[in-house]
Amino acid sequence: MTDSPKAGGRTRRPTILLTNDDGFYRETIQILFRKLATVGRTYIVAPDREKSACSLAVTLRQPLRAQLIKPRVWAVEGTPVDCIYFALQKFLPRRPDLIISGMNPGPNLGQQDINYSGTVAGAIQGTFHGIPSIAVSLLPDAEGRFDLKYAAEIVRMVASDVLAHGLPPETALNVNIPPAPIRGVKITRLGWKFYDPEIIEKTDPRNSSYYWIGTGTPRRVGDSGTDVMAAHAGYISLTPLHTDMTAHHALRSGKLRRIARTIAPAKVRRPA
Repeated sequence: MTDSPKAGGRTRRPTILLTNDDGFYRETIQILFRKLATVGRTYIVAPDREKSACSLAVTLRQPLRAQLIKPRVWAVEGTPVDCIYFALQKFLPRRPDLIISGMNPGPNLGQQDINYSGTVAGAIQGTFHGIPSIAVSLLPDAEGRFDLKYAAEIVRMVASDVLAHGLPPETALNVNIPPAPIRGVKITRLGWKFYDPEIIEKTDPRNSSYYWIGTGTPRRVGDSGTDVMAAHAGYISLTPLHTDMTAHHALRSGKLRRIARTIAPAKVRRPA
């Protein structure tokens, strides 16, 4: 079991915060609550219902309710980011040593997924607070099933290592676990999954139109070093995600410099 130093030479068990975007009641998070109890003291602060694809949304225009479901498990009427705020400011007895968001029953791979995903957002939000944070997502087998016990053991090993050695600064770890048999582990960069969702139009009983955004069939793009290709080839994908979204390669772009010159103060006149 991993312990951490404490004043006076004593040790304490690490505090592990769990969240997700699928709801506190899902077995994908409940199994981590049980499994990671061998590593530290686990807490769940998660949405009270599914909040998939909510990204880094924060609830600002309505009040939120939270309910203590059982010891160390809270359900929040909000997003994963709301849950992180509640956990840090209201519910946890101390700052967590680790945040794990997931396990998501479905992959979060490629540049679009990680920007849409509430699962990844939970880990990014933890990283904003300077807390080592991991997002975990699972790929199904050929029959659409997820081996939660197998995946939870992998997460336990990752959590133990991060508690002992940490993560790079300002970096969340996005983990995607394929079904067994696993061919190995790859440290990857983000690839692409191009979405072209169908917009489905329906008519309600009052003859008004309403719409569903479908999922479509995303097209995978990338080489073997990308998360998209590695995970679908049977490798556990470990993708470091930096919170600094600056496109550093573009800072000296001629196109941006031209825009800067166009709006330089000497050329901009106040409206009369």
